[in-house]
Parts: sequence; C-alpha cells; structure tokens
Amino acid sequence: MKKLIAALGCTLIAAGAHAGGNVDSGKALTEKYACFSCHGKDFNTPIDPSYPKLAGQHKDYLEHALKAYKRGDGANGRNNAIMTGQVKPLSNQDIQDLAAYLHSLPTSLAVHR
Repeated sequence: MKKLIAALGCTLIAAGAHAGGNVDSGKALTEKYACFSCHGKDFNTPIDPSYPKLAGQHKDYLEHALKAYKRGDGANGRNNAIMTGQVKPLSNQDIQDLAAYLHSLPTSLAVHR
C-alpha cells in the first residue's frame, strides 16, 4: 500500500509539473518556430522596438497573449499576421511550454516605481 501511495504521489507531482509547462519543450519550440528572428536571440533584444521582450515575462501573460493571437481577429483576439501564422499550429500544451521557457530566461524587464 505504501508503494502505491508513493507511486501515485510521484505521478501527481509529474503531472502538475507538466501541466504548468515544460521548459525544455518550450526551448525546442522557440528553435523550431525561430522566435528569435523577431524577438532576439536572448528574447530581450527584439529586431524592432515595437516587438515585445519575452524573456522573464509572466507565464500567465505569455499564455494569454499566445491564445489571443491564436483566436485571431475575433472577440478577445489579437490581430497580427505574423503571430497568427506562428501560433496556429500550437496546442495548448505547446503554449504552456513556450510560456514556461520564456518565463525562465533572464530578463532586462524592469518595474519602475
């Protein structure tokens, strides 16, 4: 019985970690979709000042933004031809993985008070 409880506990911990996003999978996705080509190799130096810095950004915000681009030009969506095309093939897990990876990176973002 103790072994069963321990196994279930490990399964729940692993499931919880995966549900929050997998950093390694997210890194692979940024390479696959060449996100760095617009957002910079370190995700802190975008090629255009109007493009956001992604490194260190909050996971919830990144997930929300990617899902909004996936919804497109509808209710609660975002309209950008490049981003809409990039996120269309992504699953919800892919989005969580991307958000986890980008959140884990060192950032140059600052909060001014």
